[in-house]
Amino acid sequence: MKIEGKNPVSELIKSGKNIEKIFILDGAADKGSGKELFVQIKSSGASYVFLDKNAMKRISETGNHQGFIAVAGDYQYTPLNILLQRADSCKNPLIAVLDDIVDPHNLGSIIRVCECAGVNGIILPERRSAQVNETVIKVSCGAAFCIDIARVVNINSAINELKDNGYWVYGADSGGESMYGAGFGGKTALVIGGEGEGIKRLVRENCDKIVAIPMAGKINSLNAAAACAVLVYEIKRQSGFFGGQIE
Repeated sequence: MKIEGKNPVSELIKSGKNIEKIFILDGAADKGSGKELFVQIKSSGASYVFLDKNAMKRISETGNHQGFIAVAGDYQYTPLNILLQRADSCKNPLIAVLDDIVDPHNLGSIIRVCECAGVNGIILPERRSAQVNETVIKVSCGAAFCIDIARVVNINSAINELKDNGYWVYGADSGGESMYGAGFGGKTALVIGGEGEGIKRLVRENCDKIVAIPMAGKINSLNAAAACAVLVYEIKRQSGFFGGQIE
């Protein structure tokens, strides 16, 4: 797996994951954030080599490496039981459950949103879903290395396990009640559906409650990443995470 860009490479180093080699564009480590990253690379003990512009272009898969490309092993998912153990150690934990998010750019954006909002973990299915790859890591700005992500065989089984562990499961769908009156709090799981069909029927039926984002415009829906952002911040707000309860 190739990790490209300053922030993704920096977060990879912080994660402690095994790094085979880091390629650095000639001159990229001489000033600014590139110089700071180079100090981090040397401190980590990772192997690195400087290359010219043409060599970096041949190695790059995104075309937007910002002068730094790391080669590492495949992304390591967190087992669901470990994700739950870590989440349960926090007050009012929030877990995002992704039901068939197939666009890697949407997945990367969702991961970044969840990490920024203090979400305690993400669950996604093994099939009919984008997986954490180079594109997802790049779009997430390296956030994929900062949050627990579990990959499961069956989303409904994972939801049942969440319920067994005391989580209240909310599904995001336009036909639900307004998120402002949902009364979020305690151990919460939020299910976000795919870009086209939304939450699958069986998954929807397995949720404790369906909630919706009020719409004021002519377009009646947001994409998955935008909807996730709105909802997780509202859940965190109502839970008092940002210092104030809903009135």
